[in-house]
Amino acid sequence: MTAIETIILKDDADGLQKGAVFLANGGLVAFPTETVYGLGADARNDRAVASIYAAKGRPSFNPLIVHLSDVDAVGAFCVITEAASKLAAAFWPGAITLVLPLRPDGGISKLVTAGLATLAVRVPDHRVGQGLLRAFDGPIAAPSANPSGRISPTKAEHVRAGLTGKIDAIIDGGACAVGVESTIVDCTGERAVILRAGGIPTEAIAACLGYAPACGQSDPSTPASPGQLLSHYAPQGTVRLNAQAAEPHETWVGFGPSDAPYNLSVTGDLTEAAANLFEVLHQLDADGAKHIAIAAVPEHGLGQAINDRLRRAAAPRD
Repeated sequence: MTAIETIILKDDADGLQKGAVFLANGGLVAFPTETVYGLGADARNDRAVASIYAAKGRPSFNPLIVHLSDVDAVGAFCVITEAASKLAAAFWPGAITLVLPLRPDGGISKLVTAGLATLAVRVPDHRVGQGLLRAFDGPIAAPSANPSGRISPTKAEHVRAGLTGKIDAIIDGGACAVGVESTIVDCTGERAVILRAGGIPTEAIAACLGYAPACGQSDPSTPASPGQLLSHYAPQGTVRLNAQAAEPHETWVGFGPSDAPYNLSVTGDLTEAAANLFEVLHQLDADGAKHIAIAAVPEHGLGQAINDRLRRAAAPRD
């Protein structure tokens, strides 16, 4: 892939308009959402979408999330089912992605869906993300703006470190508030299924739907949605989970009160831990940590999303 000049855009009206022009011309633009930075391309442009896979080194069988400005825009590309309607009303704009039946005449590139008859869609709750969507006035396919399988970016400098020379522009909108990716819910069947834990806790989804949705996992070789690969969100060093303490050769990451040199949240706050997770992993890489031991994180609320990312970070790598 030939190196290109990657420019940094301000998060003002001029920067958003320049970003929209790049997208309209088939370019790649990284932009912030409340979850993580996304790597955006026109979801209707085969060549642009192929460029996402090339820039990230992402397997082409791994489908992408499409970002849209509101529910009406979603309806132009997908069938909004009963469960999806409830979840959209409760959580959009916000950190939830819904997998819906694709309208075949919507013009979405088959590279976005990896040939599936479904589409993963989200309405982001972020001033910059919304501003870019409205300036572009179209569907933006946007996985996380990082090399495939590596730590997701929550700051513009994370994107710059991983993708400079491979994308056209980065809109610098500061740090992402939520810090972990969206919850993904399959709404194509009679009952919703959670495919990936994320920024909206499963308890809140159950309260909205009136039942506890099952938690499903696609075959990693043919994922039905993003975020299903076994090894993902990985730092350079090896990761050991649920550690009581670090071994002499390990770098210790705490949760709750401790003297650990790195800590997801000294107070044991899951919201803070989610926001800090990827920044801590990026810092471990910057500091050259080879072996990492991470304290246990409770498996409830946002802890489910944090543990999902940590398990994938610790998974065996090819």
